[in-house]
Amino acid sequence: MIDALRRRKAMAASTAGRTIGNVGEGDGVVRVSLASLLDLRRRSLGLDLRPRRISAPMSGSYVSPFKGRGMEFDEVRPYAQGDDVRTIDWRVTARSGKPHTKLFREERERSVLLWIDLRSAMFFATRGAFKSVRAAQVAASLGWRTHDLGDRLGALVFDETRHDELRPRRGQAAVLHLLRRLSGHEAWGRTERHADGHVSDQSLNQSLLRLRRVAQPGGAIFLVSDFNGFDEQAAAHIAQLGRHNDVVMIWIHDPLESELPPAGRYRVGDGRTFVSLDSRDPAKRATYHERFAEHRTGLETLARNHGIAFLPMSTADDPLTVLQRGLGVRG
Repeated sequence: MIDALRRRKAMAASTAGRTIGNVGEGDGVVRVSLASLLDLRRRSLGLDLRPRRISAPMSGSYVSPFKGRGMEFDEVRPYAQGDDVRTIDWRVTARSGKPHTKLFREERERSVLLWIDLRSAMFFATRGAFKSVRAAQVAASLGWRTHDLGDRLGALVFDETRHDELRPRRGQAAVLHLLRRLSGHEAWGRTERHADGHVSDQSLNQSLLRLRRVAQPGGAIFLVSDFNGFDEQAAAHIAQLGRHNDVVMIWIHDPLESELPPAGRYRVGDGRTFVSLDSRDPAKRATYHERFAEHRTGLETLARNHGIAFLPMSTADDPLTVLQRGLGVRG
């Protein structure tokens, strides 16, 4: 029964006006509009997207955490005791007969990549707004702040059948391009959702593989998803991304995914298909919660082991508040 419920969560109401739990109607609840994403610019001011793990000051706009190259060649000078032998310029050394080392400075701008999940399971909520809505709001806020900091903005927006890749670019045009892709994505207008968990899991891993191919060392990557279908392959992709980039996992979940409703019998559906939910069995309630806890623990363990920031966000939360609390705010 619990597995059936998990499959049905992928078939959240597909027409505006349908109510699920305390989820109401309209823009910002079951879908997003371009206007609502544009309005987030003011609220995103001051959001801190810069690296939190600091090793040494450099001459660029950021303080380098030495997670990836992210460095520009500056000059060559004679090797001095204490220099890293890995930075020796062997061509100059061979030509001059004396060891020389390369000097670098941190790039004055970097790439910020947003990985945004719009799979079927994201179109669900019993409180606040759909997970997909929260993901779009998070992406818009991060996009505006990236523009304000003068960095390059790129994104990968995906669902079960489509992967939209936006190459990193600077300027307001890059943000507007992202917001149009988000608000106009065909996933919002689908009348039926994918219930095939295998297809969904494949899409997750394929999109992470594509992200690895386009991510440049030294950048910032924000993963915005419920991480439904998260497995060892997905964990390996994320761990690899975290080796050379500052990665933030923003995990969006709904309260119902943590705890079944009060003991009773419920009819759950999307207006077309319904299942019966009996939440009176204490053992089933415990098993349901344990699965949620295992999912969260797996994500937290991955983040902790690979120096990745982990931000949990409920559909009932205000996205900007969660981002400000997790990333910090600059005056």
